[in-house]
Amino acid sequence: MFNKKWTMLLLTLCLTLIAAGCGQNGNNGETAANSGTNESGSSKVTINFMHLWPEGVSAGQNKIVNQIIKDFQTENPNISIKQEVLDNEQYKNKLKVLSASNQLPDVGVTWAAGFMQPYVEGKLFTPVDDVLSGELNGKFVSGTTEAYAIDGKTYALPLEFNIAPVYYNKALFEKNNLEVPQTYEQFKTVVKTLSENGIAPIALGNKDRWTGSLWYMYLADRLAGQETLASAISGSASFMDEGLMKAAAEVQTLVDGNAFVKGFNGLSNEEAKSEFLNGKAAMYMMGTWELPNFTTNEDIPQEFRDSVGFFKFPTVDGGKGDINSWVGGPGVGLFVSESSEVKEEAKAFVEYFIVKWGEQSVTGAGVIPATKVDTAALELPQLYIDLFNEMNQASSITLFADVQMQASAAETHLNQIQALFGKASTPEKFSQEHDAAISKGN
Repeated sequence: MFNKKWTMLLLTLCLTLIAAGCGQNGNNGETAANSGTNESGSSKVTINFMHLWPEGVSAGQNKIVNQIIKDFQTENPNISIKQEVLDNEQYKNKLKVLSASNQLPDVGVTWAAGFMQPYVEGKLFTPVDDVLSGELNGKFVSGTTEAYAIDGKTYALPLEFNIAPVYYNKALFEKNNLEVPQTYEQFKTVVKTLSENGIAPIALGNKDRWTGSLWYMYLADRLAGQETLASAISGSASFMDEGLMKAAAEVQTLVDGNAFVKGFNGLSNEEAKSEFLNGKAAMYMMGTWELPNFTTNEDIPQEFRDSVGFFKFPTVDGGKGDINSWVGGPGVGLFVSESSEVKEEAKAFVEYFIVKWGEQSVTGAGVIPATKVDTAALELPQLYIDLFNEMNQASSITLFADVQMQASAAETHLNQIQALFGKASTPEKFSQEHDAAISKGN
């Protein structure tokens, strides 16, 4: 279902850029604005903006957000932006709480597809097609906005595009005489060697659940093939497929082989990431939104940043998957609340934010924007360039499972992921629960 669509999206993005030139809680803050009136003649207004880039864990993004807000307020002295900054999981939880009482922020962050659907069905997000047809017309990489469209209307505008590689510590690999694995058997040998030498092979914080989903999805992709995985997620095929069942079983084989850091099922993603950052774990699978921490974040030692490499999830002998198939898709986007009392100003801020984000995020944060960017004159980190070169060879991309699924099925998926990794669910039960939840949702 997603094969051709996401492949074309990915290739278009890469050609556009390469051809051109190649958490913890944050503090709530409000920057004062000068008094004045807006275009409609009303007095000064405040836009409440809730996002998920705390300074401590998303330094590059946080800096850009604050700069964009400062510039916007300078150009619009009658508008004040009040920020609320939360880490990923806290953000998701608060969004649910606020939606229950119809008190969403004027502007917020959302994921695409199934994640967004209940908010749209609840009439909580307002359509932003008018913004899309304005200054932003033609600015997005082809295909990125479609993931935020439901029943012919667009309810959010994307900021990023992401894939999930396996990052690794080159120094630890060299110290243990390890090479980047090309096959899954080689990967398991890497895991075994690291574990025997007292080094945690993989940093995983599966308390957040979607982190473990990345590992399952790649195993499912490599064993059953991208089309089978995408079809099972959509409900047109079954998770009882032999390849998908093997993927679930292989997750537990990795657990039994001490592949993940101790206590991984009780660690948050941020806690597990720190194990990778401090050199206690050798590998860490995560989306390319982490690139800033491995390239431009000066709070992280240069020696470590220079030691970070990445590799594609290896192929499995006898499997149907392709090493150039990725898990990923459009990242977060911005929505405007349907109940906002400053909807016009909020849409103006979203438009301004997306344009400036596209201009600044590549060099300022090392992220991959959803808007077209001319990188001809930009000096980019080698890790960033190498990822683009690999992305240009992508054969397909499968959108994150919990984003694709409807809310209730996504919750089942995430709960079963944690149960599977914790050995509280069998591969058979894991697959049956998925089929039942997706069937019910459809």
